Amino acid sequence: MGCSNSAAKEAKKLETSVKAALLIQSWYRCYKARLELRRRQALSIFESIEYADEQDQLQLAKFFTFMLENYTQKKEENSVYQSIASIENQRLDTKTVLRMVEVPDSYEGPRLMFPLTYSDVLLLIKAFKENQILHARYVLEVLVEAKKVLKQLPNITHIMSIETKELTICGDIHGKLDDLFLIFYKNGLPSGNNRYVFNGDFVDRGKNSMEVLMVLFALFLVFPNDVYLNRGNHEDFLMNLRYGFTKEITSKYKKHSAKILHYLEEVYTWLPIGTLIDKKVLVVHGGIADDTDLEILNKLKRNKMRSVLMPPSTPSEIELRNIQFPYNFQTSSMSLDQMPKDDWDQIINILWSDPRKKKGCSPNTTRGGGCYFGPDITNQILNKFALKMIIRSHECKPEGFEICHDGKVITLFSASNYYEEGSNRGAYLKLKKDLIPRFFQYQCSQMVKSKTLHESVNIVESTAFRILGEKLIARNSELMQVFKMYDVNKTGKITFYEWGKAVGQVLEMDLPWLSLCPRLAQRTEDGYVYYKMGFKKLTAINAPKQVKSGMFQTLVRYRRDLKIIFNVIDKDKSGLISLEEFRDIWKLFCSHYGIKIDEAHVDQLANAMDLNHDGSIDFNEFLTAFDVVHRLGDEPKP
Repeated sequence: MGCSNSAAKEAKKLETSVKAALLIQSWYRCYKARLELRRRQALSIFESIEYADEQDQLQLAKFFTFMLENYTQKKEENSVYQSIASIENQRLDTKTVLRMVEVPDSYEGPRLMFPLTYSDVLLLIKAFKENQILHARYVLEVLVEAKKVLKQLPNITHIMSIETKELTICGDIHGKLDDLFLIFYKNGLPSGNNRYVFNGDFVDRGKNSMEVLMVLFALFLVFPNDVYLNRGNHEDFLMNLRYGFTKEITSKYKKHSAKILHYLEEVYTWLPIGTLIDKKVLVVHGGIADDTDLEILNKLKRNKMRSVLMPPSTPSEIELRNIQFPYNFQTSSMSLDQMPKDDWDQIINILWSDPRKKKGCSPNTTRGGGCYFGPDITNQILNKFALKMIIRSHECKPEGFEICHDGKVITLFSASNYYEEGSNRGAYLKLKKDLIPRFFQYQCSQMVKSKTLHESVNIVESTAFRILGEKLIARNSELMQVFKMYDVNKTGKITFYEWGKAVGQVLEMDLPWLSLCPRLAQRTEDGYVYYKMGFKKLTAINAPKQVKSGMFQTLVRYRRDLKIIFNVIDKDKSGLISLEEFRDIWKLFCSHYGIKIDEAHVDQLANAMDLNHDGSIDFNEFLTAFDVVHRLGDEPKP
């Protein structure tokens, strides 16, 4: 009897323990689900801002054209144009250029021997792991040699699978050298039995774009039949101006940066635009359109595509290059021929398009370039060219990859922590002769490992809201006008719905504004929004008092564009431009963007920027004053 009671008690205890464990497990799953929801919401904010930024870059490219046209019309009277037009246009052959760049005895970095060997690759990787910078002479030689080999390749590279050789495909790397090294650690370096396809966007955003590019080109030169490189939309000199690679080169290579930028632009144009595996799997950076034609893509002259942001109808790109490289060293070997508009459209769609669930093909209004293609378009193109699958990159995915269109389209993204530490995983895939993809995920960084899930999500979320808040402040005047339209009784408050509708209307970003409202706006106890009180936890600091409110918001909104423009006309890279140059460019900028600002205010702004009263403006320091700062408050509870 006693044994029976004891057994019953033990059973009861076990039952209670199991129930408690299930309850804890259920709570933890809900906890993780809530955190994952917050992380994905933050990622959607990052993505929307990134796409809006790409539209801004397209606008900036149009401004460069507008600037050239206006300078051309007034070249005799315009001081800025005269300074650009007076640049000496030297025609120097490659050997002469390389002789101009000597490697001093004091240089302690890797010394490469050409033609490169596998030992040189290992030497390069070791040096980059030790944060060494490759000398400009070797950078130029790698670019020159890479161009020679790339020129021999077709527009779309054909690969035939072999039973004993696996093929690894990587998506965007974006200057993240740690990710590239982690892939090699997990999967092995490229070799005759370990082939790789790198699907574009090697550069920009990350701080080691040059190192990533040098490793990839070196491997390509050593294993030309086993390493395949596709062009992405960031292998573009105009994209590099905004997203960091040009600045990285200028910072690391100083006086030799112009030469490197020139050869780099040439190399970009010779990168293949796609890879075809076993005539069944198409690998391209962006995607397709309803009129994508592999026969046209195979025949067009890809080297005429200098920049995807400059359509064929724009003025001579030679003039634009003279603006981009305002140094004594210039070459103008590019042909005055322009790529036919139909060919240009074909490449734009390959580099910029995104898949969507909705059927059909429509302009990619979110990015401003390429198109959205639905599952019906995928089936149409696959059937037309007897393909089985499309592998593309171009979009950051939370898990590093995504499968859509009934398994016929795979998105692959290999830059982990793309937006912020902990924001996303990276992935690569492997194919054998059966062409069944196997995915491998990773997340680089010791910082991510040392933080709890809650801390990691808080960091990602905080950064996303800071950047989003910056957009709100930059459009404050327009937002207030729309808010007031909803506030018929002039109470200073509107409903959540009205606030969300107004913000979506002005920012033109497809986000769940109703759910974001509590994190961004000042609320009343009865569920309204005090729109006149501005936005939570955000402020701009150190802006000069002389700057009028309208101009203040213009500077906050366009400061990145203005930094790019001023850096472009800063011939000696001193960080200084003259007051006259500033006034001329500012007036053109306002005219092109439809910004109405009194000329007296422009003069007032120019004088405020001339901090030393020497007739020059340190524009980078001045524009940094308009950075938006996020005031940290109580974080949301899990």
